[in-house]
Amino acid sequence: MSKINIAVLFGGQSSEHEISCLSVVTVAGHIDPEKYQVFLVGITKEGRWLKVDSLADIQSGAWRESRIHAILSPDAAMRGILFLDGANTTFQKIDVVFPVLHGLYGEDGTVQGLLELSQIPYVGCGVLASAVSMDKFYTKIIVNSLGIRQAEYVPVLRRELSDMSAVVERVEQRFSYPVFVKPSNAGSSKGVSKAVDRESLQEALQIAAAEDAKILVEEMIVGRELECAVFGGKETKASGIGEILAAAEFYDYDAKYHSAESRTVVDPELPEGVAEEIRQDAARIFEAVDGLGLSRVDFFLEKGTNEVVFNEINTMPGFTSISMYPMLWGARGLAVPELVEELIQTAFLRRS
Repeated sequence: MSKINIAVLFGGQSSEHEISCLSVVTVAGHIDPEKYQVFLVGITKEGRWLKVDSLADIQSGAWRESRIHAILSPDAAMRGILFLDGANTTFQKIDVVFPVLHGLYGEDGTVQGLLELSQIPYVGCGVLASAVSMDKFYTKIIVNSLGIRQAEYVPVLRRELSDMSAVVERVEQRFSYPVFVKPSNAGSSKGVSKAVDRESLQEALQIAAAEDAKILVEEMIVGRELECAVFGGKETKASGIGEILAAAEFYDYDAKYHSAESRTVVDPELPEGVAEEIRQDAARIFEAVDGLGLSRVDFFLEKGTNEVVFNEINTMPGFTSISMYPMLWGARGLAVPELVEELIQTAFLRRS
């Protein structure tokens, strides 16, 4: 029996490039070599698509020096990748793609659209779910329709920052300090800041604007940070709950990936009914955005009220050695090799 050809994409042009390079080692390293022929394709920060020989090259960073370019064809009759090595061109038929890409130009519907054109099955959410989940503005609109509580916010456009005083006044009329400032399209908490006064708000707005043209200024929710993994194939399944114990004041990019003091706890002790409420809300949100494959849905448990407050949904959550998504399923008896295999199988459900 011939092997299934799977292309695994990683890297990308987003601010989460390095996290993708960590995630792909976990994913590709657990694909069954007896069943699949794996083709690694790395995307540099500059947007070059390169054929990568091994996981060792990813771990060392040597993959960026590859001289073989990879072109994923949008031609639905081809359904494959062209590899260009100088004057030599070879074509490889691809049966399925696992896009281990986080953030913009990977998790936002762009790569998913290319794969739809090519008619190659792929792991994860489709164009619509990827786009609306990546954009916090539109996620909020959908979650509002479900009646699930989330942080109140003031939307800000980058071009409005030319009149910074007017933006600050609009925020201050709505909220008291502190507030959180977030790019609408960014992941792993890139560009997220806490503002405690007018001066830090202005600085936070500029930081967020460097990541995206749309910005959210949110009320501060004080409470525990909780996450739920969702698997969506023929039915939607929600995992148990994980809790983030951040080393920093909030779980920003450095706290997630650069601080040994940040910890995650699986199945923390919670007030009665909270875990089930989060699991149900996570599944409802996943289905509302038309999710497929996987997502991680994040919440707060508000201090004082014990109310569950939705934070955000990630349609291609991290798969690093410290990432919550595989940890939560591992706690339910689904080891990483089995999880990766089940996710690959969901790719073939898209057109069924």
